[in-house]
Amino acid sequence: MQPSVGKKGLAVAAMVLGVISLITSIVFVGGLLGVIGLILGIAALKRAKRTGAGRGQSITGVVTSFIAIVMSILVAVFMVWYANKTQECYRPEGIQEYKQCVHQQLAGH
Repeated sequence: MQPSVGKKGLAVAAMVLGVISLITSIVFVGGLLGVIGLILGIAALKRAKRTGAGRGQSITGVVTSFIAIVMSILVAVFMVWYANKTQECYRPEGIQEYKQCVHQQLAGH
């Protein structure tokens, strides 16, 4: 008979990756970690059905990984939108001109 920790290893890994991916989702790394966490979480859920160990950690891993993936996608979409909207501001003479240009572009002037 295997110890309980051995049965939960995949679930704990999924949970840890899910939490880390959620924290780092704003810098795109979270999306990649989230995919790995999601895969591990699904595999851990399948194992939890057989062994009964690690179900809670598996669910946490799946949920946090999924949220991290969605957040990374939203951040990427926002960054593309922002870059497109402010593309005329990329060669300012100083930070004040950049701020003013961005404000004008986002206000629609």
